[in-house]
Order: sequence, then C-alpha cells, then structure tokens
Amino acid sequence: MRKGIWIAVVIGVVTACGFGLKANAAADTVQAGAAAPNFTLPSQEDKPVSLKDYKGKWVVLYFYPKDQTTGCTIEAHNFQRDMAKYDALNAVVLGVSLDTVEGHKAWCAKDTFSFKLLADPDHKVVDAYGVPVKAMGPAKFASRQTFLIAPDGKVAKVWPTVDVKVHSDEVLAAIAELKK
Repeated sequence: MRKGIWIAVVIGVVTACGFGLKANAAADTVQAGAAAPNFTLPSQEDKPVSLKDYKGKWVVLYFYPKDQTTGCTIEAHNFQRDMAKYDALNAVVLGVSLDTVEGHKAWCAKDTFSFKLLADPDHKVVDAYGVPVKAMGPAKFASRQTFLIAPDGKVAKVWPTVDVKVHSDEVLAAIAELKK
C-alpha cells in the first residue's frame, strides 16, 4: 500500500514538473511581430551562416527534431521540391536541429538538399527562439516549429505545430499573402 502511494506521489511530481517546463518553454517562444533574434551557426558545409546574411529576404527558419528520420525527411524533401518557388518569392529556407555538422553533411549527401541545414548541438538558437527541447533518455531533440522572418528582420508568422506533409505549401502561401 505504501509503495503504491509513493509511486503515485512520484508520478504526480514528475507530471507537474513536466507541465511546468512545457508552459515556460511555450511562454518564451518568439512571437509574430518581434524582432527575430540574430544568430550564427555552422551549415552542412561547415561554414558560418548568420541571419543577417539574409537581410532583405524572407527567411523560413524551421526547427526539426532529427536528421534522417521519417517526418524530418518528408518535411525537408518538400522544402527541396519547392526551392524554385522560394527563390521566386525572394525567400531562403534554413533548417535547424541539435544534430552536428557531420550529421548534416551525411544527410545532405544522401538526400541532395541544396538549402542550408544548421547545426545547433548546444541549442543556442533553439533557446533564443524559445523552441522546446524534448528528451528521450540522454538524447535531446528540438520540437518541430517554424518561424517566417520578413525582409525587415521581424517575425511575420510562427507555426508552433507543423504537419510535415503540407507545411512547405503553407509557408509558401503565407509568404505570398504577406507580400500583398
């Protein structure tokens, strides 16, 4: 009986703490209308990429959990499929995960992505944008979220949840609408 009560107490405390962390992370997410935090991260080419490099362009800054996983691969392939449309709208796509430069190199070589994948293993940019980090044992993953940054450097739209199958279409539609 006592063991059951202690188990219930522990589960209750863990659950309460977990909800608290999620609420705090969501409250810190950069919102539409705010200035986009600047950053510099290495790409799959192991060259630094900064947000300021794209001033005057639309920037699709998308955060994803893990290289070479099913959902992330679908999302990345759809962005790659639509690269000509992004170019026509004066937009660039930048993917960010907690993976390393080496992991990005391998994935880009395998799947031939032409847009930049940025390595953020210390989650500096993930934290700056308030993207929640999830853990599975010792492994950590950024949540799937997207920020559309306008040419003036302000966040124009945020997608706190993403359907990988249609997300690129949603982003393209948002850019087209906001350009009107």
